[in-house]
Amino acid sequence: MYPAVGLVGPRQCGKTTLAKFLKGSYFDLETESDRIKLDAKWPDIINSDKLVILDEAQTMPDVFPRLRSAIDKQRKRMGRFMILGSVSPRLMRQVSESLAGRLALVELTPFVLHELPKKPIDDLWFYGGYPDGGILDPDQYPYWQNDYLTLLAQRDLPQWGLPAKPVVTQKLLKMIAGVHGQGWNASRIGSSIGLNYQTINSYLEYIQGCFIVRLLEFYSANISKRIRKSPKFYFGDSGLLHALMRVGNMDDLFIQPWVGASWEGFVIEQIINNLKSADKVFYPYYLRTSDQYEIDLILDFGRMLFAIEVKLTSSPGADDVKRFRKAADMIKADSCILISRTQEHIASGNFTSTNIRSALQLLLEAAP
Repeated sequence: MYPAVGLVGPRQCGKTTLAKFLKGSYFDLETESDRIKLDAKWPDIINSDKLVILDEAQTMPDVFPRLRSAIDKQRKRMGRFMILGSVSPRLMRQVSESLAGRLALVELTPFVLHELPKKPIDDLWFYGGYPDGGILDPDQYPYWQNDYLTLLAQRDLPQWGLPAKPVVTQKLLKMIAGVHGQGWNASRIGSSIGLNYQTINSYLEYIQGCFIVRLLEFYSANISKRIRKSPKFYFGDSGLLHALMRVGNMDDLFIQPWVGASWEGFVIEQIINNLKSADKVFYPYYLRTSDQYEIDLILDFGRMLFAIEVKLTSSPGADDVKRFRKAADMIKADSCILISRTQEHIASGNFTSTNIRSALQLLLEAAP
């Protein structure tokens, strides 16, 4: 337990809805009236028994040292403050400088599979997990996604310090979407929009910070083969990816040359977010050798190592299984799981071939 908790995550994923459900004293620090009220009533607020909820806390920097002082005066009181914010360099710097050791960070994601048990998997894959993005009301897609990304480029990212003009940010997002699921190559992307790789990498840090993309680092394995060492990246939400790529429906998605990469990214994001929501501690990686042996996702739990391969097919071939098992043996994986769209569940030794729902259940039960 900590005196404070920081609930972080992308905009519009449900942080405010969840916080208001807790029925504490809520302050939206983006509004001047709530900032004035918080400042004027501060002594009464911090001495109250009610949970104090500070939304978009990064917009009021001077609240952090005041929080630290209030916590230190009554250090044994736990669960007093909840700080909400879309992750930004400013917020993380303020948290690390003012509230180190006093606050637990919790990440809230858009909807994941276990939260929508009655929804078809393909609906979540196509629309993504944002509550207003189409998963609950298909008519919202792609209008909500387009508005979301426009607001991000025009308001949020500039407020957080990104120096790029909105039109450059929007062009960069489209470029990143076009190489979803590939190795990160800042020079190639930069040359397409007239920027050097150092600038592209600095911009990417901001885009990562607002949960738009996820970078997987390579697994540093002691094997005899050369491995690709550039990070591999994915759009965090498949609905945002599909909107950027102007995909109108599932039929359109299946004819895209990158549909396999979209499915792969969706499955990887589901695995990582479901495990995080279950409080599992792990480090995700990927592996690709110079002779094309590949593991889409490696989960390092410290005491156990899982190798996971993702295929769009509903009937994985013998060659797929053979190459995957050989790659898993290279890193001495304790368990290897081939995830496809199959309805069969096949287990033999440390190898399992199954679908995404069964794989998630297996991982949650087996992971330490």
